[in-house]
Amino acid sequence: MATLQGMSGVDLRALVAEAAVRLPLWVGKIYQFDAKTLGIRLNGEDRAKYQLLVETGRRAHFTAEFPVPPKNPPSFAMLLRKHLEGGKVLGIRQFGIERTVCIDVGKRDTTYRLIFELFDEGNAVLCDEGYTIVKPLWHHRFKTREVVPGAVYTFDGTDCSTLSPDGFGAMLAGSDRDIVRTLAVGCMLGGAYAEEVCRMAGVDKSAAAADVDAAAIRASFDRLMADVAGSRDPVITRSGCWPVVLGGEVVRERFATFSEALDAFYPKTAGEKEKAAAEKPRLSQDEVIRRRQAEAIKGFEKKIETNGRVVEVLYENYAPVAGIIATLDAASKNRSWQEIEGILKGNRENAAAKMIRAVHPAEAAVEVDLAGERVKVYVHETIEQNIGRYYDQIKKFKKKKAGALAAMERTVPEKPRRKQNLALQKKRWYHRFRWFTTTDGVLVIGGRDASQNEDLVKKYMEGKDLFVHADVHGGSVVIVKGTTVHLDEVAQFAASYSNAWKAGHFTADVYAARPDQVSKTPESGEYVARGAFIVRGERQYFRNVPLGVAIGLAMEPEVAVIGGPSGAVAARTGVRVELRPGQFEPNDTARKVVRALREKLPEDEWKGLKNALNTESVAAFVPPGGSDIAEP
Repeated sequence: MATLQGMSGVDLRALVAEAAVRLPLWVGKIYQFDAKTLGIRLNGEDRAKYQLLVETGRRAHFTAEFPVPPKNPPSFAMLLRKHLEGGKVLGIRQFGIERTVCIDVGKRDTTYRLIFELFDEGNAVLCDEGYTIVKPLWHHRFKTREVVPGAVYTFDGTDCSTLSPDGFGAMLAGSDRDIVRTLAVGCMLGGAYAEEVCRMAGVDKSAAAADVDAAAIRASFDRLMADVAGSRDPVITRSGCWPVVLGGEVVRERFATFSEALDAFYPKTAGEKEKAAAEKPRLSQDEVIRRRQAEAIKGFEKKIETNGRVVEVLYENYAPVAGIIATLDAASKNRSWQEIEGILKGNRENAAAKMIRAVHPAEAAVEVDLAGERVKVYVHETIEQNIGRYYDQIKKFKKKKAGALAAMERTVPEKPRRKQNLALQKKRWYHRFRWFTTTDGVLVIGGRDASQNEDLVKKYMEGKDLFVHADVHGGSVVIVKGTTVHLDEVAQFAASYSNAWKAGHFTADVYAARPDQVSKTPESGEYVARGAFIVRGERQYFRNVPLGVAIGLAMEPEVAVIGGPSGAVAARTGVRVELRPGQFEPNDTARKVVRALREKLPEDEWKGLKNALNTESVAAFVPPGGSDIAEP
C-alpha cells in the first residue's frame, strides 16, 4: 500500500512491471525540481512521451505533468544529462522486493546504472556498468556500505518468491514469530499485504509461522505477486493507494494504470504548488482566517454528530454493553490484558466477544462494534460514565463551535509576525543514555545497549538510587536518581525499553532492587554476560505494566524533544504523540512522529523549531522494534 509517507516494495514491483511494458525507451531531458525530486522525460516508440517522477525516499511513478523546474539546473541534474541524455533504456529492475529501482541506460559503448532508493531518507545514485559509483545525490557512509564516488554500490535485495518451496517452508519453520509478522518483515510485504496473503490462504494471521500450511501460504504469496505484476486493478481507498484491491478495502476511485492512481494520490510538490498558486487569486489574511474558521466549524459539527450517534447506539445496546463492561472489569482483576485479548480472539463464536474489535490495554478499554459504529468503552467505568464521556465531548465541541462563530463575527486585524527567541536544550551528561524526568522532577536514566548498562551500574549507580529492570531477557538497566512517588512511570519506562516491546507485547512485569543487591560477581561455575547482572534478595515487583511511550515537544525552560511515559511527558509538553508496539521500524517511526508533531503546530511555529524538532532528536526516544502511532 502506498501511503503519504511512501511506497512499499510491493507497490514498487507493480510500478516496475508497468514501466517495463513501455520499453524500449530513450532518455530525454532530466530535471531536478528540489533537493529530493527528479524527473526524466522518456521517449517511446511511435512518438510516445512519458514523464517519470521520482521523489527519493518516498515515491516513483509516471506523471501527467512535471512541476516547474528551476531556471538554473542543479549540478546533479547536469551530471545526469551529461551521462544519460540520448541513451537507450535497456531495462528497469527492482532489487528483490526492496524499495530500490535500477534503470539500465546504454549510451555509446557504456552502460550506466541509475539507482533510486525509496527507503529512509532516499537517494539517487549514478553507477557505471560494474556498479562503481560515479556520483550519488547524497553522500552516505553506513556500517556495511558506502555511498560515495568511487565505492562499489552494494545492496542485497531479498525476495521470498525466489526461494524454492522447501526453502520457503524452512524460512517459515525457522521463524519464532506469528505468520503475519514473518511475512511482513521476513518477506518485506508490510502489514497490509501480509494480512492479505493470510486471508487468501485461509490462515489465522496470529498463528505461529512454524505451524501453518507453508504450501498454502506460498501459493497465496505467489498469487498476490502475480496480480501485482500482471493483473493490476489500481485504486485509491481510505487507507491509501493500491495496485490491486485487497479484501475489506472500500474503493473510492479506480484508475487505468497504477501511475495514474499514484499521481492523483500524492500531493503536489513545491514546484507544482507554485504553479497552482500563480493561477489562484491571493487571499487576504482576513479571508484566509475566515475560511479556516468555516472549515473548523464544519469539523466541530461533524464531531458533535459523531459523538451524538455514539450516545444513541450505547443507549440502544445498553444491556450487552453493560454485560461486556462487567465481564471484562472482573476478568482484568485476575488476568493480564494480554490473556484477555487471547481469550477474546479464541472465543469468536460468543456474541459478546464477537462485538469486541480491538483491545487497548494501556487505557483499560475496548472498541465495540455497535450497529457498524466502533465505540471505545472503558471497562472500569459504568455505562453511564462512558456515555458521560461522549456527552462531555459534545459539550466541548459545541462550545468550540460557538467560539468560532463568535470569532467570525469579529474582524481579525493583521498581526505583525514576532520573531521567536527560543532557548534550545543544552547537551547534558545523561543525554547519551535513555532518560526522562518523572512528574515530580526525578531523573531516570536507562542503557541503550549492553555497554551502557555496564556503565550505568559501575559508574553512575549510587547508594540511594533504585535499580529497575523489566522481567524479560534483554532490556535497559534503569537507574532512578532519587526518591519519587511515581514509580509507575519508572516501571513503564523500563518495560517499554525492553525486548517486550520488540516482541510485540502490550504488558510486561518489572522489578526494582537496591544497589547493594546488584552484583556482577557470579556463583562458582556461573558466567555473567556483558550488560547483565545478578540481583540477590527480595525484589519489589510491578505486574502487568502497560507498554507505551510518549514523545513530545517541550518549550519551557528549554526547547527540546522529550520522551518517556505518557504522564511524565504530558506534564511538560504542549504537543505529543503516543507510541505502542506495532509494525514500523524505528527510523520510519521517527519520521512519522516528526510529521505528526508538526501537524499539531502552526506552520510558522514548527519552521522555527527545525533545529530542535527533527528525526534525529525523535529517534533517541523511539523504543527498539516495531511501533505504531496510537490513535488520539
